[in-house]
Amino acid sequence: MSTKTALGRGDLPGALAAVVLVNVVGAAPAALGGPDTAWFQSLVKPAIYPPPWLFGVVWTTLFTLAGVALYLVWRANAGRSRTIALGLFVAQMALNVAWTPTFFLAQDLTLALGVVLALLALLLPTVVAFSRVSRRAGLLLVPYLLWVAFAAVLNYRFVVVN
Repeated sequence: MSTKTALGRGDLPGALAAVVLVNVVGAAPAALGGPDTAWFQSLVKPAIYPPPWLFGVVWTTLFTLAGVALYLVWRANAGRSRTIALGLFVAQMALNVAWTPTFFLAQDLTLALGVVLALLALLLPTVVAFSRVSRRAGLLLVPYLLWVAFAAVLNYRFVVVN
């Protein structure tokens, strides 16, 4: 476990770069399609569907927290725990990125549910792995884990009502 947990001024460029990277990667699929499509507008929305503006606010916040967490792990002492944590992070981000085209472009609600459930299943060990490297980094991913759990329930509800 890394003993360096506080962020100083010298960490600002690296932390900012990680935040921008995670936000750009996370938001990139939205350019391919999203909730403004006629197909999505025609779907019955589950009762738990939040106001559309909330998604951008929440995802930007979560990706920002994840970027800081990623930076904390990245700057930790190199070792097996850090390598595992970084590998899990990359894998879960790949699933996160895959969800949008699966849901909006392929218009496959059931397959999208499978993607978000796989993301959730991979995110839990990612949080644990981050915590082993930096307790703070692991805690920064908890809101992301909770939102993805909600997203899985929401996706399931879309399957049920449509």
